[in-house]
Amino acid sequence: MILEQPNELSMDRYIRKADTLIEALPYIQKFRKKTVVIKYGGSFMYDQAIKDSVMDDLALMKLVGLHPIIVHGGGKDISSFLDQLNIHTQFVDGLRVTTDEVIEVAEMVLAGKINKELVQLLQDRNMMAVGISGKDAGMLKVKKKLAGDVDLGYVGEITRIDTTLIKTLTESDFIPVIAPIGADESGQTYNINADHVAFAIAKALKAEKLIYLTDTDGVSVNPKDENGATIRRLSIGKVPELIEKGIISGGMIPKVENSVDAIKAGVKSVHILDGKISHSLLLELFTAAGCGTMISKKIKR
Repeated sequence: MILEQPNELSMDRYIRKADTLIEALPYIQKFRKKTVVIKYGGSFMYDQAIKDSVMDDLALMKLVGLHPIIVHGGGKDISSFLDQLNIHTQFVDGLRVTTDEVIEVAEMVLAGKINKELVQLLQDRNMMAVGISGKDAGMLKVKKKLAGDVDLGYVGEITRIDTTLIKTLTESDFIPVIAPIGADESGQTYNINADHVAFAIAKALKAEKLIYLTDTDGVSVNPKDENGATIRRLSIGKVPELIEKGIISGGMIPKVENSVDAIKAGVKSVHILDGKISHSLLLELFTAAGCGTMISKKIKR
């Protein structure tokens, strides 16, 4: 049998791939055995190609020694099921007013349909994944979230977190996939904002990184320009100034303020990435340039 030798162009391509692997090596060494909490949610959750890209990234992260923990959302699926059941809902400041009927559907969709789909996608990649919600092992205790004079129903605010189950899973080499559902002291079920769940878990574990996969490419230099440049590195000391100038504005303010709080509580860095970019997790974690905004105490890689 005659083996065809690679031509010069194909060899150059292979060399560039090898160079990429070598570039990733120091980051793999640095983050090995470190905990990374990823909030997975946004419109890209419903793009199969991007979903596969994210799952591939998570599998590779696990294989090179990181401990990924996934917290997912799923508001679009909840809305779709509610529409099918002719259950009307309303939103106040981006929060869904959650009645008895709505919380039943929300738990079914988040802790059932979406959670188990993500678990299966990871297991299809030979990863050991376990789907749980904040109700399992009493992981997330909540109280009713208040919004001025508006009754949001069963929307929860986290009051206590027990990381025993998460640690047990990660120490046994499982990937926890967590639905943002919790219960109060009486056992009543509540829906919780997935950003807040990821933030609370990262704080409690003092994770190496908290990563928000979102529909935006991090903190923009000019938020009014959709195609404007992104601030790639941001120290927490600069945040108040950027909020005052309006560079950090709207829905990005709570994300960044939570990021500052998480870092002060022991999380090494927080990353805000555009989940629509293929392999954004790997680009941010294992390349010098990154692809989103990294927030840390000081600007360094």
